Amino acid sequence: WTKPGLNQDSPGLNQDSERSPVPGPEPVPRGLSSMSVPRRRLVLHIDLNHTVLVSDAVTGLGTVAALDAFLPGVTWGRMHKGQWEWLSDVPSLLPPCAGAVSYYSQFGRTQHFTSSSTGRRFRAVLEEHLELLRWPPDTEADPDLSVRGEDGRLYHWILPSFFQLLLDLDSERSDFAIVFRTFGSDLPRVLRAVSRALTHGHPLFTNLTQLKLCVDETPGKLRCSGRGVVVSRGQEGEAGVRVSSSGRGGGARALYRFFSSAQGVSGFQDHFDWWARRSFSLLGGKPLWIDPFDLEVQHIFIDDNIRPNDNDTIVHPMVFLEPGGSETRSSSSSELLDVCLVQTDLLQAISDPRYFTQKIQQCVENYQQNQVSS
Repeated sequence: WTKPGLNQDSPGLNQDSERSPVPGPEPVPRGLSSMSVPRRRLVLHIDLNHTVLVSDAVTGLGTVAALDAFLPGVTWGRMHKGQWEWLSDVPSLLPPCAGAVSYYSQFGRTQHFTSSSTGRRFRAVLEEHLELLRWPPDTEADPDLSVRGEDGRLYHWILPSFFQLLLDLDSERSDFAIVFRTFGSDLPRVLRAVSRALTHGHPLFTNLTQLKLCVDETPGKLRCSGRGVVVSRGQEGEAGVRVSSSGRGGGARALYRFFSSAQGVSGFQDHFDWWARRSFSLLGGKPLWIDPFDLEVQHIFIDDNIRPNDNDTIVHPMVFLEPGGSETRSSSSSELLDVCLVQTDLLQAISDPRYFTQKIQQCVENYQQNQVSS
């Protein structure tokens, strides 16, 4: 069960250019309407920082610094005769040629990248996308939806392309849920901001108030250990939730059912220490349960740190081995890219209002092809 075009024999781990920015949303949502595949229920697990937010409360990076910090990971070159040599002037998620490595992988975290002599060539990219992030002129600052950058300018705190995704999904009467998944500390504010946008509107999306989406503003937690995964929210027994994959908790199937039944918008803080203790590899990443036998639900995870390299990725996909069973195998990231996993291209998510809509459509179509061919 693999993405078309990828290695069909992938065993899984457990088996020995210039952009054309669009200034605003189009009046008539489109993108999902062209799909001729069954309308499964979509559960979209969405990261926050560098996916729908261009800032980071944990690191203290504001909008300008956060976007600047994203660029070293998508700009490519190589060491040649002891000197760094650029191999492309166009940022991209994937290397432009064989032998190219990202500036970040070579030198690590870099402050003021586009102000340095080495990264100055990408300053125009930074400025272009900051301009696209500007809060609408002649519109008052919003305490939840706007943020003042280090340069004194007002910016969108949550990317407009996220709200466009909500409208596009709703326009198709899709049965869907949004589950924010983050290691960071921004989750309570994000849930509050989305709730506010849905109840009071947004300068670019006044019709958001027409959506019938509930927001659970109580953040939950996922905690991993050698015994399994525990998902909790609130106080158990007082309208709280606790689901475990260990002991009598119901196994992985219980957690799959829990997330498959998610409603509206909710959020969970994942277990960063668990990921760090496993060298930031797939096996310590944010867990995602996938049932290829389920004809009713499709789970999709969107995160900027999803990568084809399983030794350096942030989501741990676990695929059920049989219908209704609880046994899973760990799936390689490359097996599920653009099927159940999306590596966020932050620059595209800023410049294209329908970026997320188009990526979801691609995943839905690829998922259907996999099930038909398997």
